[in-house]
Parts: sequence; structure tokens; C-alpha cells
Amino acid sequence: MPDSTIAASARQYDAIIIGSGHNGLVCANYLAQKGMKVAVLERRHVIGGAAVTEEIHPGFRASIFSYLMSLLHPRIIRDFELRRHGLTVLPCSDMISSVSYDDYILFSEDMKKTQESFAKFSQHDAEIYPVFDAYLQEATKIVRSLLWETPVDPAKRDWKNFRESAAILWKYRKIGRKMYRLVDLLTMSAYDYLREWFEDDRVMACLAYYASIGTFAGPKTPGSAYVIMHHIMGEHEGAGGWGFIKGGMGAITQALASSAREKGVEIFTEAAVGEIRVSGGRATDVVTTKGDVFRARVVASGVDAKTLYLNMLPESAVPADVLREARNYRTFSTAFKMNIACERPPQYRILEKAKADGSLGNFPYPTYCHIAPDIDYLERAYDDAKHGWYSSEPFMTLCTPTIVDDTLAPPGKHVVNVFGGHAPYKLKNGDWAVEKEKFKQTVFKAIDNYAPGFSGDIIAEQTLIPPDLEAIVGLPQGHIFHGELSADQLFFQRPVSGYADYRTPVKGLYLCGSSTHPGGGVSGIPGHNAAREILRDVKSRKI
Repeated sequence: MPDSTIAASARQYDAIIIGSGHNGLVCANYLAQKGMKVAVLERRHVIGGAAVTEEIHPGFRASIFSYLMSLLHPRIIRDFELRRHGLTVLPCSDMISSVSYDDYILFSEDMKKTQESFAKFSQHDAEIYPVFDAYLQEATKIVRSLLWETPVDPAKRDWKNFRESAAILWKYRKIGRKMYRLVDLLTMSAYDYLREWFEDDRVMACLAYYASIGTFAGPKTPGSAYVIMHHIMGEHEGAGGWGFIKGGMGAITQALASSAREKGVEIFTEAAVGEIRVSGGRATDVVTTKGDVFRARVVASGVDAKTLYLNMLPESAVPADVLREARNYRTFSTAFKMNIACERPPQYRILEKAKADGSLGNFPYPTYCHIAPDIDYLERAYDDAKHGWYSSEPFMTLCTPTIVDDTLAPPGKHVVNVFGGHAPYKLKNGDWAVEKEKFKQTVFKAIDNYAPGFSGDIIAEQTLIPPDLEAIVGLPQGHIFHGELSADQLFFQRPVSGYADYRTPVKGLYLCGSSTHPGGGVSGIPGHNAAREILRDVKSRKI
């Protein structure tokens, strides 16, 4: 249901936010907190962007797109009192990864447990793991600090840019030789990076798996090592680094929306933006596809940079080099999502062994599992996609939130979220209209290999391939990060060079979504950083 009815005449605000994803709502909250009159325009009937909870079958609700909590920063949770607005983080079991039909690796925050599991396959890998973890965490600590920085433009030669660049260099002057660790992460493949430490392919696959999530890359693709770190940068409190949200991921954006409304923010649903009007080099109006006009001195877009630059703005308002970089910004996705209503969760072949080993702790069932037994399995899945087809044996994450959350399914029933790869946005010599059902059966077969009979327990399912992710929620080519997390698309080059500071060539127009630094994931940091830059410009009367 829409929060408000849009009047036929233009409405006047201090700021308009395009898109009600978590970053847009974070940005809206910070601006409203400083007394600005803010409107949020959402294309869909439901707020939340990719962090939404919706019904997939009568009585069954699922986190439709984003499905696990990790990156949402404690600072944002505190700043907006999200727990008071209904945010509850539920525990998630340690991750279990099947390395064969009858054995598994346990990956835990408990160092000793992880070492014991690694030792089943390599004593060397078990012994070196604490050293590797400390080494990686030192690099991660640096990057966590950089997340909050506004990227500088190294090509500018004005005094302001020199001062800001010098300030960042001074702030991080003690990094020293640790900088080389970041260079390695940005340039090396996950496999090459890990094999400097580990010897067993199954152990390496447990870690390299994270380099493949949402990325059109395999573990042997140069630059894929950085994506490992991107997925472990979460600092949220409780639930051991990963967790479920009670009521699904939509509870995050509902809490953000509730906080925003308290501050006077108006949220409009079914308000798709058709164009942003520009006059004298300045954004003036946001016009919906229905013809409704919203006017403000600040416009912040949570949609991806490609859509903003290529579809919402007049071509004459954007410099040719920015348009060229926007067109070439890589968003090609091979990620898929499946939401399943079922009689019971997957009965993994390793389930009884995991129980007997005591690997589940206080959990009756492993709520968080991977299917990717070794490096070659991950690489073959990528090879299929690299040549234009979906993986014959996809790698997958399977999560069962209903083990700890009884709000998502009827008593005794369950919801399983499946996320994996690869399913290319476009097929070579194929059509998804024909192949989607075949792909679905490929996924079921892969799950049944490790959890026999699961496909027979399915009540209903929702399969989302990249074209679906793009059509429903606006992810560019279905890319969950709004663009590849590669060295040429990070920091001062994200999304385009010269405009990585959340500003655009159009005065008063900003980007606050995942296509900006530091990238995708439900962190809220792009929204925070964009709001900070907007408020700086407002204070200095630049807008």
C-alpha cells in the first residue's frame, strides 16, 4: 500500500531520494536527521529494494533477494535505533560445506573448531589457519576504515583535492608494508592467494567460495581474491558474524523506514522515476512515469549508476567521457536465487554425521550450508558460464531461516533460500524462456545429490535468474553489487573516474547506492557516505 497519494501538482522538498533500498533509506534518515524535508520515491509496491520479505506461497514468506545479515554496520543500527523499530538479529549456525557425499568442513568463528575440521583433510592447513586469519584480518581492518572514506580524485590538481588526498595519506601513514597485502588481494586470484598458505583443495574451496558469490568469476580469475574479504567485512553485533533477521531481510528496510517516518520523511510507493530534469547544469525536478513532479535542491539516486546516467538524465547533461565509462561499467551477472517452501529442510547426507560430531552446537539442524566440494567444482561452474551457458553443477548456498524464525512458515513447514552460480544474464545460442525450467531441474538435481529426495519435499518455489532480478528490483543485469568488485571498479573509479565522491556532473545530483564506494551488500555505508557529502555541500552553500 502506498504511504501517500501523489498530488497532481509539483511537490517541493529539500531532498528527493530515488529508490527505497536500504542505502536510499539510510541516506534519507541522515538528511532528515539534520532537518531536511525528504521524500523517497519507490518504483515497486513495496519498499526495501533488494532487502524485502514477501509471500512466495500462501502462509510462506521469504527474503526474496538478499537473504543473510552480515554487513549492516552497528553504527547505522545505533544511529537510527533500529532495534527499537523492530530489528532483531537471530543466530545462524556455523557454516557447513559438503566436501563429498559423506563428509564436510565446518567453518566457524571458533578458531579451534575450524582447525579441527581442517585437520581432517590437512594437518598443515589446520596449523597455518590462525596465522592466515590474522594476516587477512589485518588487511581487512584497513579496508574497514577505508569504507567510510570519500574517494579522492588523483587526477585533480586543485588545492582542495590535494589537501584531502594528503589527509588520507597521513591518516593511513602507518599501514606501511601492509599495503602490499591489499595489492595482492586486488590483483591475485582467490586460488593463487590461498595456495600460498594452504595445500588441500577442499580447505581452499571453503574459503574461495566467497570469491564466487555474486561475481562473474571463478576462483582462478585474477582479482577474485578481494571478493573473499568483501564478504567477511561485516561487524554487526551478535549472531557470530552472520545471522538471520526475524521476519526476513525486509525487517531491515521496514525498521529504516519506520525511523525515517519519525523524522518526517515521506515515502511514496508505485512512483517509478521516468526522468530527472536538468536546467543550467543543475537537477531541478524528478518526474515519475505517471507524470508527477517532485522538486528539490538535492536529488540522491539509490538506483545503479548505469540506469541513472543512461536512462534518467538527458544525454546533453552528461559529459561524453562519463557516458562512455557508464556504458562500459561491468554489471554482467551470473547469480541466481531460489526461494523454496517445503515440507522439511534438505536432509543432507552428512546430517547425521554432523550431529554425531557435535558440529551443530545448540542447533538441531545446519541453517547455513555450502555446496562446492573443491576448487575444481567452483572453477567448472564458472567455465560453463564463461562460455555462455548455465552451470551443469552450480555452486550453492542453502539457508533455512525457519529453524530459528517461526514467523516465515506455517508450523512444521520450512522456507529454504538458495543462492548460487552460475546462470548468465544472456545465454549463448539459448533463450531463458526455454531454458529456465531446465535450469531449475539442474539446481534440484545438484541439491538432491547432497540431500537425496529434497526435490520431492518442495511445496512451491520461486526461481530468479539475472533477468528476473533486473526486472523486479532493478539490479543492473541482475548484479547483486550493482557492478563487479574489481580493481578497476573500486574506490576512486567506482562507478566512473572523476565522480567517485557520490557527486555527479549535474549539480545537486548524487549517487547513494551500491554502485558507489564501497560497493554492494546490505551495509548502508554508501547511503551514509553520500548523505555526509550532501550535508557538506549544503553547509558550504554549493547547492
